Amino acid sequence: MVHTAHLDDRYVNDRKLLKEVRRYKRGFLFENLVEGNVIPEGYMTSEEFRKCAIEKVDKFCIRHGIL
Repeated sequence: MVHTAHLDDRYVNDRKLLKEVRRYKRGFLFENLVEGNVIPEGYMTSEEFRKCAIEKVDKFCIRHGIL
């Protein structure tokens, strides 16, 4: 039987658990969600993020008279 678990590694207990689980060579699979260039819904590529961030910084600077 296969179980899917989602762990938030921002929490200390989850980090300890992940460290322990990674020691085992068999029985655990860590999936890469962006494998095969398929981006999950709600995510953006780093290129899209940079473009969006630059646009927001420019708008902020213009609004506050910095540029």
